[in-house]
Amino acid sequence: MNRKTILTVAGICCLVLACAAPAAALDRRLAHRSLSPRASNLIIPQSRSFPVRPGAVVTKITDVAASVDIIDLVATTTMEIGIQNPSGTMQEAEMIVPVPDGAVLRGFTFQGGSDEPTAEILPREEARQIYNSIVAQLRDPALVEFAGYNLIRTCVFPVPPNGTQRVRLVYENLLPADGNRVDYFLPRSELLSVSIPWKITVRIRSKQNITTVYSPSHGVNASHPDKTEARIEITAAAATEPGPFLLSYLTGDNGVSASLMAYPDPKIGGGYFLLLAGVPPAKDGAAPVVKREVTVVIDRSGSMAGEKIKQARAAALQVVEGLLDGEAFNIIDYSGSVSTFAPAAVLKTQENIEAARHYLRRLQPSGGTNIHDALIEALRPDPREGMLPLMLFLTDGLATVGVRKEVAIREAALKANVHKRRIFTFGVGYDVNAPLLSHLAGKSRAVSTVVMPGEDVEIKVSQVYRRLSGPVLSEPKIETVDAKGKLTTRRVSDLMPAELPDVFDGDKLVLLGKYKDEQPLAFTLSGDYRGTRRTFRFNFNLKSATTRNSFVPRLWANRKVAFLIEEIRQAGAAAGAAFPSQTGTGMQDPKMKELVDEIVRLSTEFGILTEYTAFLAKEGTDLAAYEENFRKAGLNLESRAIGQRAGMGAVNQLRNDGFQRKQRVDNRRNTFYDADMNSVQTTTVQQMNDRALYQRGARWIDSRTVEAEKSIEPDETIAFGSDEYFALVQKFVDQNRQGVLAVSGEILLRVDNKNVLVTAAR
Repeated sequence: MNRKTILTVAGICCLVLACAAPAAALDRRLAHRSLSPRASNLIIPQSRSFPVRPGAVVTKITDVAASVDIIDLVATTTMEIGIQNPSGTMQEAEMIVPVPDGAVLRGFTFQGGSDEPTAEILPREEARQIYNSIVAQLRDPALVEFAGYNLIRTCVFPVPPNGTQRVRLVYENLLPADGNRVDYFLPRSELLSVSIPWKITVRIRSKQNITTVYSPSHGVNASHPDKTEARIEITAAAATEPGPFLLSYLTGDNGVSASLMAYPDPKIGGGYFLLLAGVPPAKDGAAPVVKREVTVVIDRSGSMAGEKIKQARAAALQVVEGLLDGEAFNIIDYSGSVSTFAPAAVLKTQENIEAARHYLRRLQPSGGTNIHDALIEALRPDPREGMLPLMLFLTDGLATVGVRKEVAIREAALKANVHKRRIFTFGVGYDVNAPLLSHLAGKSRAVSTVVMPGEDVEIKVSQVYRRLSGPVLSEPKIETVDAKGKLTTRRVSDLMPAELPDVFDGDKLVLLGKYKDEQPLAFTLSGDYRGTRRTFRFNFNLKSATTRNSFVPRLWANRKVAFLIEEIRQAGAAAGAAFPSQTGTGMQDPKMKELVDEIVRLSTEFGILTEYTAFLAKEGTDLAAYEENFRKAGLNLESRAIGQRAGMGAVNQLRNDGFQRKQRVDNRRNTFYDADMNSVQTTTVQQMNDRALYQRGARWIDSRTVEAEKSIEPDETIAFGSDEYFALVQKFVDQNRQGVLAVSGEILLRVDNKNVLVTAAR
């Protein structure tokens, strides 16, 4: 039988778990209450189960489903937790649930049992002492990760022998708002060892239009049934990704809305920022004001024979037929020579669609690949007035006819693109010049896509093309201004991307950079907004900058590393022979050395691993051995980024680069594709809060110890569970950095300009 108790707000105090007092100072009257004597397991759904009694069989958290309903600023979170007992005897379990500040318990349910289910939110002081007591009793540092959160504690409940238990918990909290941005936060473990699958769904209802929804922590799918409603679901790939679930949404009605998330860093004289911008949805059924002119360029060389040419024809026809009335198109096909459907783009009419079908049916693959001439012919015509010119350029091979040098082709295309066409490139298969396709797309505010062997060309093209529906803001330009509205170059630097992409209906802008000093920031964003040239001004106060926004510098560093790698890849177009991979001497060129230096520095500091710097995670790599690490990275970049222009080993770099250069979501497992197109992940580098920890044997090393001293020797040692340990926990709670103490084993940390070694729990 199910039993249910709904706890009302009256008489219940909200707990803020401070975890400040040392273990020796625990109130003896409360120590016996740290854990129920009946409990065999302590369960934290956001982390794992902890055995309480010696020899206890550990119950397993099988899954967690979180359903969130947000109405204006009030969020109701319903958590359903699956628990499995693998033993043949009844297991008693107790649960503590970290929740955001100010959360109020609304309901608690579990299946069966003779006891009436109860849960409570403890008074602040009692909860702090009990939590410290649990940490000291269980001797497990993983518990420390949730110090500083509010806490809901349940009663003891049974998990039947060889059976399961379903627990349902409902809490409510008021969401913080920063101007027109509302933030939702769901505490979860950042430890890579936690792999419990989560299903998270969110429904947002607002009085104002919702302009954009963004999660920096997990991949999500979002839909907008209405202008004031959004529905979000975590992607299947993100179900086991660690870290708290973060979700922000912007509201607004008149033009572009924007918000700033800032992370303070005195080391750089200011900090890092993430500028999020979105536009209100178009009116129901309204056609976009800015119309599109689309040129589809199809490779019909001999290597396209068979299924590939059929799919290419279908993709082109799908694009043409998907245009709106009043939009225009052209079709260009090439092998050794170039042919065109029309001298210039034609309007979409029934007659022109029928002619395009007939033209596409007649395309037959044969001959070589003249990429140069195809590009020049597609870029040459004047676009129709008032239309945004787009090109979808498809190829499955290297240039074999006409101009074949990579640098000559890209320079010719750059010179010919006087009309600023966006060149969306599609490389079909592995036999493509991946750096060339990346360069053509990147320099024209577009993206490059790889169609892997066995994938459907038509599906890949349609996925990209669907995102190009309804251009809202074209040729956007952002500038920083002072209090008087005058342009200034002194407040921000290292913007990623340096040139903003166009914004299409349903898209968003995510700009990352560094800021200087703590004075308010002001930006102007200008561009062609729905057919009219407009300028929007945004003013942001940096007082809300917080170390809790640790994802901001990580995302910036990921994009910066990708930018530097791409600079090296493109340098290889003209001078590949100047960088012999056997010796590594090419990277001693001052310009190249500067790029490699910065890649190694950022990779080490932020724990960002690419295929070129993955060796940093290996046992035996000395993080302080700068010259050796530079040499290894230089050799990898030389042989791969510069030396490999085509084949599987070049396509994997294109895929990695495409993700990293526009990265919007944390990549805590440092996932990338290797040269054999295998997905690689790393568990010996842990991004905790705003620190990067490297595992060396039984010890974790904070990258800041290397950065500060070029040494990883401790200046001070603190024993787990000591008075000094709990004082350190409190210091990190105050800084929103307590998670760095949650890893298992010794930890060498940089604290107050000292290297502090925290011993392992025993």
